[in-house]
Amino acid sequence: MKFYYVYILKCNDNSLYVGVTSDVERRLMEHNAGKYPEAYTHSRRPVEIVFYQEFTEPNQAIDFEKKIKKCSRQKKQSLIDGNFDNLQNLSECRNATHHKYNLDNEEELG
Repeated sequence: MKFYYVYILKCNDNSLYVGVTSDVERRLMEHNAGKYPEAYTHSRRPVEIVFYQEFTEPNQAIDFEKKIKKCSRQKKQSLIDGNFDNLQNLSECRNATHHKYNLDNEEELG
């Protein structure tokens, strides 16, 4: 069975890079060898893998990669740390119009 991986790299400038691959070890070597001069990581080497998630379907991996790329650094760090409680807290809506914070809504419920 073939697997697909979404991975997060920590670059030497402390930035994070998210990617997807079918071979994590090969891809890490490519990043560190500077195989692609136009790549984000090329000028930020060396890089290290700080997180990866395995998938059996390529579309699942691609969808997860897209979601992670949109996340804030705080959310990515919570994922790396396995701090899922903090990840959930960071994902909560904090808008004034959200039902938790909307006093008008609270009065209607009360």
